[in-house]
Amino acid sequence: MNTPTDLSADAVEKVAKALNGLLADAFALYLKTKNFHWHLSGRHFRDYHLMLDEQSDQIFATTDPLAERVRKIGGRTLRSIGEVAKLQTIKDNDEAYVPPVEMLRELMNDNKKMAAAMRKAHEVCDDAKDVASASLLENYIDDTERRTWFLFEASRQEGGNEA
Repeated sequence: MNTPTDLSADAVEKVAKALNGLLADAFALYLKTKNFHWHLSGRHFRDYHLMLDEQSDQIFATTDPLAERVRKIGGRTLRSIGEVAKLQTIKDNDEAYVPPVEMLRELMNDNKKMAAAMRKAHEVCDDAKDVASASLLENYIDDTERRTWFLFEASRQEGGNEA
């Protein structure tokens, strides 16, 4: 499909690849955050349950704008869970039980990884002169850092030491 854009075909390919990688990780992080939200237990259940619900909503809210950005520049976006599984770098956690503090720390590290991937994607967008995609990522980086911060503080208090 030939979508009107002034970006070169090479730029579209590179930006689409970078954004699709972020999209796959957003779906993986969303589901992992929901998994932990559903399976939390312990004395801080309510606070953590609500925090992870809020964070999962925020992560899911990035998926449509990322996918639509790929389409706006004429790229092809993800089409299946199988494609998400091939592209995701955020690792799943299928353990039957994960202690709450470990959940928070794992999500903190995943969000840090996501922020780093967003910065790399931002560089790809900058190189391609795709200011709209870069601008979209700037807000998502800030949101991801905020999630990381909240998870750090919550896991530090629960564990009684620095995460």
